[in-house]
Amino acid sequence: MIKTILIVLVVIVVALLIYAASKPDTFRVQRAITIKAAPDKIFPLISDLHNMQTWSAWEKVDPGMKRTYSGAASGPGAVYEWEGNQEIGQGRMEILETNPPVKLMLRLTFIKPFPAENTVEFTLQTEGVVTHVTQAIYGPSPFLSKVMSLVFSMDKMIGGKFEEGLAELKTIAEKSSSISISEDKP
Repeated sequence: MIKTILIVLVVIVVALLIYAASKPDTFRVQRAITIKAAPDKIFPLISDLHNMQTWSAWEKVDPGMKRTYSGAASGPGAVYEWEGNQEIGQGRMEILETNPPVKLMLRLTFIKPFPAENTVEFTLQTEGVVTHVTQAIYGPSPFLSKVMSLVFSMDKMIGGKFEEGLAELKTIAEKSSSISISEDKP
């Protein structure tokens, strides 16, 4: 009886590992929001990494985390490093490319709790008086990530944080845009 149970368990584990191995070698998670503000009002909130503290959902996970900035003040070469609690870990973000005010690409490097390197991309598209902002993360999906995806949904975990952050970005950009508009009136 015990031997049968062990064989069944081994078969289940092997089947799960085979299923995990068959998952894609890359991943992509993205979310979008529509903001009633011009791209030139939104882009500085993204391209200056100091502004991340005002809208990024991850910043709220560990408000006491240690932050370090280096390189350019904003745009390509700007670097933001953090070290926080176990939930936020340790990592580094570097702006690789910008096309103001429509696109920004970053390299996101996680050091702790596990090493990983991905690309984060923001795109801004204007349609009339609104701007559609899309935030995406993509990169390799190693075997351990594939196994973890059997239990944890990367789309829900990361996507949920993207939604929170984009909602906060919207609030700040729309408030900033309305202030600028009212200040411009004679």
